[in-house]
Amino acid sequence: MSTTFWIVAVVLGIGVGYKVPAILRAGRNPLARQVGGLLIAATAVFVFAAPATIEKVNDLTGVVNFSAPWVYSLLTGFSASCLLLIIKWRGGSTDSIRRATWWVYGSYGTLVAGLWLCFAMGEHSVERLRDLDTYYATTPWMREMILLYLAAHTTAVLITSALLWTWERRVRGTGWLHTGVVLLTVGYALNLAYDAVKLTAVVARWNGHDRDYLSTNVAPPIAAVVGVLIGLGFVLPHVGERMSQRVADRREYRALAPLARTLQPVPAASSPVSLGRFAPLQMRLTHRRTFVRDALRHLLPYTDSALREATVQRLLAAGKSPEQAHALADANTVAGAVERLQAGAEPVLDRPHPELSDPVVISRALRRLPSVHAVRWAPSTESVTS
Repeated sequence: MSTTFWIVAVVLGIGVGYKVPAILRAGRNPLARQVGGLLIAATAVFVFAAPATIEKVNDLTGVVNFSAPWVYSLLTGFSASCLLLIIKWRGGSTDSIRRATWWVYGSYGTLVAGLWLCFAMGEHSVERLRDLDTYYATTPWMREMILLYLAAHTTAVLITSALLWTWERRVRGTGWLHTGVVLLTVGYALNLAYDAVKLTAVVARWNGHDRDYLSTNVAPPIAAVVGVLIGLGFVLPHVGERMSQRVADRREYRALAPLARTLQPVPAASSPVSLGRFAPLQMRLTHRRTFVRDALRHLLPYTDSALREATVQRLLAAGKSPEQAHALADANTVAGAVERLQAGAEPVLDRPHPELSDPVVISRALRRLPSVHAVRWAPSTESVTS
């Protein structure tokens, strides 16, 4: 059981690690700080709720069951973080947000004080590492302490679940963000199951029944799943977006390679910057985009819209789709312009120049041309390779 708590703590700790740079970049952004605080609180709950940690804290403090109010305080702080996050998401006037924030601080601060007061007044001489909730369910003041933390946690989870359910409908179709919200929604819904299981075991003790297994065997796995889902819900949108952007950048970088090779002979495209293969991908992509854009601008006087349109019509007549025809015609136009430039031909000044497709589209079309060197496009010949 202790291993499970530590695994969840590590997952949440990774979430904190991913969020720290964003929090630092956000500066005084209260929403970013609140997300970070919530993840830190959740991580602390699982670290200190592990039976091995509970025993260690009890030994270090010399107070039997000292970990109970400490862990309950951390869980109450986590519940407060959930409510504060709701306040930031909901928005509103500065005064209303400030009032709601102070209400959360005041009410949950009072609850934490109440937890320690109940613990101080209760009898807790028998150390319990796993079943304290049910063992002391009928003990005066310890009973009240247990009910206080369950009530605080349930209230926060109910409000958070309602907000997430509403938010999920608004972020559908947003990719990774929607995935994160769904994970958070399921996680907080399972939190309600955790509270229900705990409360059922406690109430059973009040009525003289033994349902301790619900608290000791069923609730901890639910809490572990909840921790993983909440951690993933906050981390996955950030990680997923970064991964998706990196995949898209790599795909574009590779897609532009044929066009970049075709444009190498263009003098204006030469760049004094030399980037190695181990340079950051974003830097290499920016360099390649700039290279291609400058070269195409320099080649524009060597292109001819009339000849390009004739090529499009030939390709359409050959059975190509309009998209394929325009892409291949643009690729052939660029390759032909490079040949005219290399041959020392004069720019085409008496006819309009075409508006070329996106460089990525042109580059992919170049792959479908049998050979760049097979393209021959001069004023005296309008042959096209398809």
